[in-house]
Amino acid sequence: MLIYYDSKKDMTPLLMGHDITKMLNAQNLHNRRIVILCIGSDRSTGDCLGPLIGYKLSGPLKLHPYISVFGTLQAPVHAVNLVSTVNSIYESLGDPYIIAIDASLGRHDHIGFVTLGTGGLRPGLGVKKELPEIGDIHITGIVNVSGNADTRLLQTTRLSTIMTLADVITDGLIYTFNDMYSYQDITYQASYRRA
Repeated sequence: MLIYYDSKKDMTPLLMGHDITKMLNAQNLHNRRIVILCIGSDRSTGDCLGPLIGYKLSGPLKLHPYISVFGTLQAPVHAVNLVSTVNSIYESLGDPYIIAIDASLGRHDHIGFVTLGTGGLRPGLGVKKELPEIGDIHITGIVNVSGNADTRLLQTTRLSTIMTLADVITDGLIYTFNDMYSYQDITYQASYRRA
């Protein structure tokens, strides 16, 4: 199952948060930590979506006892360290429920869309990298057009597209966890900002 959301629509974070909540509630997450694994590099505009979301989430979610965020601007999770990071997550957290987030390439009319799907994602697939599938559910932001010069396309992706996608995905996840746990140790007010 794959759901598409237009990041330019005001209701997208709320709709996405509702759908993520339904997916999580359908699982038996009793005593399982939730890991939000934000994949990408801070050295390329088109690939920095994951670390930017990790950076935005690490503040509001850092005090929550059941949620861990990996992959930030300060400590990105990318092709070089993905396998060792995932191994470390399983060693330290046992059997976590992983929400994997990454940038993706797609059709021209889907640039700026968010996808939400069940099962893992294949990081680096759009730029012909062989990396393991990861995640119980996955979220991608379509940042540019898929084509022959995929690596160059990531370098020329508009920052406004990345920022809009990052805001929407972050707000959708904040809605999810505010709704699921209603915890009081987070005073983050989710706001939707268009770049």
